[in-house]
Amino acid sequence: MATRERPPRGRGGGDARGGSERGGGERGGGERRERGGEREDRRGSAESQQRFVYGVNPVLEALRAKPEEVERLYLVEGQLGARAAGELLSRARDAGVRVEKVTRERLGALSEGGVHQGVVVELRGYTYAELEDVLEAAKATGKPPLVVVLDGIQDPHNLGAIIRSANALGAHGVVIAKDRAVQVTGTVAKASAGAVEHTLIARVVNVSRALEELKEAGLWVAAADVEATEPMWSARLDGPLALVVGAEGTGVREGVLKHCDFRLRIPMTGQVGSLNASVSAGILLYEVARQRGSAPVR
Repeated sequence: MATRERPPRGRGGGDARGGSERGGGERGGGERRERGGEREDRRGSAESQQRFVYGVNPVLEALRAKPEEVERLYLVEGQLGARAAGELLSRARDAGVRVEKVTRERLGALSEGGVHQGVVVELRGYTYAELEDVLEAAKATGKPPLVVVLDGIQDPHNLGAIIRSANALGAHGVVIAKDRAVQVTGTVAKASAGAVEHTLIARVVNVSRALEELKEAGLWVAAADVEATEPMWSARLDGPLALVVGAEGTGVREGVLKHCDFRLRIPMTGQVGSLNASVSAGILLYEVARQRGSAPVR
């Protein structure tokens, strides 16, 4: 995975950034380091506090994908449809999850005013992946790695929607910053329609450093940039790729852009000069899927 083949340099918004061809080398983000004669395993960083996921689809996905992490199921009697209620209760019973019937007001408090649809689950703190986990997951599929890297996304609805698109369109994982960016919350889970339970989400201290690690692993790095001169379909996106999407309004920071090999512009004909971050990510991911011949057909 350390060889970056079929480089898209010079196609997709100007000269490549990031210098010479990178191959081999050790990845810093997911390594196990020796310290004091003992091995330190840096994988699986988790939030210490419990979290609440709400809404029928997100709750069902949590029970389907990670029943061992579900602590308790809360529901409003009579509000759920028979089919949804039947599966929820069956899965909770099989997983040994305690079920509590509560009032709408109690669910409103647990979901912090979100649209809970009559059901909430309490889970253990979200366990984040390491960058190495995402690369290993990609390698296991035998397909070119596709990683979505987010630079400072603040809106939980945007993060959830991006995770949903990433999962639907074949990304092997999503990378978010530990600081100055939204983390995985109940709102994010709801906006993702439960995709957070099926998607590897790595949390890093430094986005630029993570991009360099991805380059060392053989990936090319492309940034969404409204200032790019070439449209997205001029770039070759069917190889190992990290797709960088910036924060709402400001886009990808200049310091992060310096670590990107090329830039991608989404052509637009209307009067609005930019798109919502999650919309941009969805469009770019679909173009990647199209070039790879893996765009979903239903």
